[in-house]
Amino acid sequence: MGVDMGEPRGTHVPVLLERCLELLDPALTLPGAVHVDFTLGLGGHAEAVLERYPDVVLIGLDRDTEALAHARHRLIRFGDRAHLVHAVYDELPRVLDELEIPAIHSGLFDLGVSSLQLDEADRGFAYAQDAPLDMRMDQSRGMTAEEVVNTYEPGDLVRVLRQYGEEKFAPRIVSSIVRERAKGRITSTARLAELVKDAIPAAARRTGGNPAKRTFQALRIEVNRELEALEGAVPAALDALAPHGRLVVMSYQSLEDRIVKRELTARARSTGPVDLPVELPGTGPSLRLLTRGSEPPSEAEVAANPRAASVKLRAVERIDEQEQASKFEKAFGAGRERPRMSTTRGGRGRIRPGANVEGEGRA
Repeated sequence: MGVDMGEPRGTHVPVLLERCLELLDPALTLPGAVHVDFTLGLGGHAEAVLERYPDVVLIGLDRDTEALAHARHRLIRFGDRAHLVHAVYDELPRVLDELEIPAIHSGLFDLGVSSLQLDEADRGFAYAQDAPLDMRMDQSRGMTAEEVVNTYEPGDLVRVLRQYGEEKFAPRIVSSIVRERAKGRITSTARLAELVKDAIPAAARRTGGNPAKRTFQALRIEVNRELEALEGAVPAALDALAPHGRLVVMSYQSLEDRIVKRELTARARSTGPVDLPVELPGTGPSLRLLTRGSEPPSEAEVAANPRAASVKLRAVERIDEQEQASKFEKAFGAGRERPRMSTTRGGRGRIRPGANVEGEGRA
């Protein structure tokens, strides 16, 4: 069945649109700028970039074929400035090779489930609506949530719920699932949500929203290998960034944000010996953090777009390492004695960058 190119099913309000554009602006104005939207969705962020920056070339990635169809319809007026590709975000190196693009200048990740997927009952992401138990972002391939629920060994199901849903009642929920599937296959979201609710103690059900939320999150992550893909995608994006290029990542749950924070802060620190008076070429940080820890949405943003309530935004800029090396050579060329840096901390040598990295704070 083809995709109706009228109004897309579901609503779409781009999260933190103006803040994202503000952070990406210096990179989007670089000569020959290439921008990658790693999670294209319905194309709201991408459309704004193409409208406001008429010289930018866009690469839009999405694993959801229905979202891609809507985005193509939305962005068709930009012609060959927009390259939309059916791919998971960790496939960036392959996509760049195929497009013969050596580097990118800006990138945006808007992680989690898209508005299109959440608002479509038949996709199986929403625990509040009855639908087939699918949860695949790419419905053309892969294992469904129904297969996971009905075929995984109990121990594996407990692991999934604990690891990806941080569900403390995982053993009780899995016991309930195993008993039910012994009677007959579990095929609907409503039935699964009911089993989860009944398995959780009544006192625990009174707080924290829908009791099925964590189980559905865990199954979705397992079905779409989201964290595995993210662990490969963030380093690939950073490796592809040109000097002075910028990357913005929006996460909606702690498991995603931990991965993002780890990758970004590791590259914002020095790897050189602590006791040297200067930073050696090639050992300094390769990124500059642009946000202090993870930046939350404003009250106004949440009021306008409730789905932004849990977002955590992080942004970085790629440091020009050749520029840094050139400054080093100019200051400490061959035959010149390195000046010793004084310190008031009772030690010798330079203060190691990373202890208080610019822009870094508590998450």
